[in-house]
Amino acid sequence: SSTANFKREMPKNDKRTLYVGGLEEDVTVEVLKAAFIPFGELVDVNIPLDNQSGKHRGFGFVEFESADDATEATFNMNNGELNGRVLTVNIAKPMTVTENSNKAIWHAEADAFFDKQGWGDDGDPVITDDGVEDEGLKPK
Repeated sequence: SSTANFKREMPKNDKRTLYVGGLEEDVTVEVLKAAFIPFGELVDVNIPLDNQSGKHRGFGFVEFESADDATEATFNMNNGELNGRVLTVNIAKPMTVTENSNKAIWHAEADAFFDKQGWGDDGDPVITDDGVEDEGLKPK
C-alpha cells in the first residue's frame, strides 16, 4: 500500500519579489510603485495593512517581471530615502511554515523592525527607553 505525502510545498523564491521596509506612514501603493517603476516592469506592489488600525506597518512588497530588474532595484534603493525615511530593500524570503510558527519569515523581519522602533504587537506593554510602558502598536 502507498502512503500519500501531504507535505506542503512552498513556492521557491524566484528573486523577483522585494521586501521594502522603513516606509513612512504616508507612503501609498502608488508612491511605492512610482519609486520602483524606473527599474523595470512591475507585476505587483503590496503594502499589508494592520487589521486593527487600518494603517500599514511600515513595509511592503514589490514584485518585478524580471529577477535582474529586482536585483538592480535592490542595489539602487537599499539604504535609499523615500519620504525622508531610509529604506531597507532586499529579496523577500519565501513564506515558510515551521512547527512553532505559521508566520512568514518577513513577518519576523517586520516584528524585529517594530521592536527596534519601540513598538510591539504581542499585546504585552513595551518598555521604552524612558521607562514608560507603551500599549503595543503605538509610537512613542
